[in-house]
Amino acid sequence: MSLKDIKHITLVLSGKGGVGKSSVTSQLALTLSLQGHSVGVLDIDLTGPSIPRFFGIESEKVKQAPGGWIPVPVHEARKASGEDAQGIEGKELGSLRCMSLGFLLANRGDAVVWRGPKKTAMVRQFLSDVHWGPMDYLLIDTPPGTSDEHISLVETLLKQATPEQLAGAVIVTTPQAISISDVRKEINFCRKTNVSVLGVVENMAGFVCPNCSECTNVFSKGGGEVMAKEFDVPFMGSVPIDPMFIRLIEEGRKPVYPQGTVVEGKDLAGEINEGAVQDDGLLVDKYTACSLCPIFDGMVKKLVSKIEG
Repeated sequence: MSLKDIKHITLVLSGKGGVGKSSVTSQLALTLSLQGHSVGVLDIDLTGPSIPRFFGIESEKVKQAPGGWIPVPVHEARKASGEDAQGIEGKELGSLRCMSLGFLLANRGDAVVWRGPKKTAMVRQFLSDVHWGPMDYLLIDTPPGTSDEHISLVETLLKQATPEQLAGAVIVTTPQAISISDVRKEINFCRKTNVSVLGVVENMAGFVCPNCSECTNVFSKGGGEVMAKEFDVPFMGSVPIDPMFIRLIEEGRKPVYPQGTVVEGKDLAGEINEGAVQDDGLLVDKYTACSLCPIFDGMVKKLVSKIEG
């Protein structure tokens, strides 16, 4: 059984599509790794696998091993080190690996036209035939809503994983009323299937201007927190839209902010001359310069504390 060496399994859910669930999943994974935890990300959004793109590993292929697949590495574990020749300090990292149907498709644009039974079989195979090895956290990025994949996922986890392993679910929403109403369904789904809700993340709660770093509430703000209080579940925090994070994912470029940009007490203002910015290196190292990194750092510390006690 491929799950036996995993300490904590966390589902990432959303009531509807387009709320940035995969974005939240990828940033939770990067932040856990930055805090020294070994992390795996399992993408079971079979008809729209986007995790490989978020980590910049779309061209990678899964390797076969006796009895299953070997997940694709994003980066290996790293011990903390002193400053290098450029004066950059090497931070401790936990390893990060991914598994997705996107790695198994011959072409990225191939459509996955499967009925429920085949989806169910694929989810079960992902849970039993991927050689994760010893790992602190497995994040499972799910499709929106509550479909065959979710039912199969929870049923299989309740059979294969111990109660201590199945930590619970993180639910992603946006501030709009239509998204929040769908999240209520996700919370009810978790309660009916005996999956604890670890918290709610309100994504796209504002837009960070790339020129002045001011945050504008495009979709309003606070609806996720109100809904979390209504259902008596933890509210993890609000995450704005940052074009610099999008540029990091799409182009692999390190975020650059104007002078005076401070987020969660961290001064993010860097070298304004973008030509001098180093865009090489690991995605996780460049992510530390993003305005969203300190936001997720605080959320993940609370999440780890809740899971590990």
